[in-house]
Amino acid sequence: MMSNFVLTLELKTEKWQEDVLDKRFNIGRQIYNACLGELFKRYNTMIQNKEYRKVLKMPKGKDRNKEFDKLNKKYDLTEYSLHKYVKPMQHYFKKNIDSFTAQKIATRAFNAFKKYMLHEAKRVHFKKYGELNSLEGKSNGTGIKFQDNRLVWNKLEVPAIIKKNDEYAQMALENKIKYCRVLRKFIRGRYKYYIQIILEGVPPIKINKKTGEIKNTIGKGRVGIDIGTQTIAISSKYDVKLLELAPEINNIEKEKRILLRKLDRQRRANNPNKYNKDGTIKRGNKDRWIKSNKYIKTQNKLRELQRKQADIRKQSHERLTNYILGLGNEIYVEDMNYKGLQSRAKETTVNKKTSRYNKKKRFGKSLANKAPSMFLTILDNKLKFNGSQLYKIDTWSVKASQYNHIEDKYIKKNLNERWNDFGDYKIQRDLYSAFLIMNIKDNLKEIDRDLCFKTFDNFKILHDKEIERIKNNNDRLIGSMGI
Repeated sequence: MMSNFVLTLELKTEKWQEDVLDKRFNIGRQIYNACLGELFKRYNTMIQNKEYRKVLKMPKGKDRNKEFDKLNKKYDLTEYSLHKYVKPMQHYFKKNIDSFTAQKIATRAFNAFKKYMLHEAKRVHFKKYGELNSLEGKSNGTGIKFQDNRLVWNKLEVPAIIKKNDEYAQMALENKIKYCRVLRKFIRGRYKYYIQIILEGVPPIKINKKTGEIKNTIGKGRVGIDIGTQTIAISSKYDVKLLELAPEINNIEKEKRILLRKLDRQRRANNPNKYNKDGTIKRGNKDRWIKSNKYIKTQNKLRELQRKQADIRKQSHERLTNYILGLGNEIYVEDMNYKGLQSRAKETTVNKKTSRYNKKKRFGKSLANKAPSMFLTILDNKLKFNGSQLYKIDTWSVKASQYNHIEDKYIKKNLNERWNDFGDYKIQRDLYSAFLIMNIKDNLKEIDRDLCFKTFDNFKILHDKEIERIKNNNDRLIGSMGI
């Protein structure tokens, strides 16, 4: 399968062009909502039928799945049937939305609804005004196109900004263009417009202009990663590291809470008719919500804060992935269920010391703040560009946090136990897990004990060096490091 990469270029828009693009984004939103509404109608009709209830009672397996597929086709719950549904709608908006873009909007709505049908998502949301900020085509031949360094779309032509010294963009555009996407981003109080070009092949190699050396070279060898909700432990024959994920990210929860409380006060002041005397929202009140200029300013402050954090986080992840790729090209990591970590605890527990109920919230905020899943996606994509992949080990079979390669046995530990005691010395738990993951067998289900003995002495030297670095560093320490 041919790999692809994305080049994003800012568009040099005039006011009238921005108005046209905004109009098209809103039409795209209306088409998306219409498709979603139609899917809900068809789905509700299907689930009320006796045929559906019979299939639902069948044992899970291939036969049951085949019957569900038949029902989906019967009730037009397919991507192709939605393309047919959107055709007359597109014809009405043909001056603004081409047929390929309309089909991609329908596909987007179908993919969102499919997760709801398969019970992978609890609900599907309709897009509010201003919430749909991207539209894409199917090819660079018709609809949304990039030609002569311009966005060309239904008689609208907008030049893209490509600097003369931007060698990366110029080299990237030598590849074949598959299709294009138009983006709208709210930055510093105003919208900016971009074109994302999806190109065939691999990204161009970046070269240091001063030295002429290739940037971000890929190393050779094994690398083990033990990634948590806020930290990452790395083990290789060249280096051992225990780092905080995206350390540049500030905890903005306090600032967010202040802005959210301010928004609530402003919303209540502007809409007294929408609230009961006890402060709850009136049910059945269909009056329009009033947003004052001050409310919109506060809203924009919150948006800007979250946008900055997202950009800083992505840049930090990119830098860290480049460092890891410099250590080796065989990278191993535990297969983590981050959705499970985000969910609330099911059982109610009591704190023995205070006799109070423990909070059911788990790792939702730290996962949203540090985005470990996004980091692994970036790492996997970069490996694929270099003809490799991210190897995910079987977490339940390996049990890296419990295994002791010297005694060849599993020792269960509590979460607050951050060190492994080997008698004469101690090894930090996360770093030791990364070391064990690095020495996995080819089946990704067992630790290679012989390989552990061969590489342990080198690991111990690098481990002690890293612990010393952390202790002498004045940076903020994460509690889970145990240092």
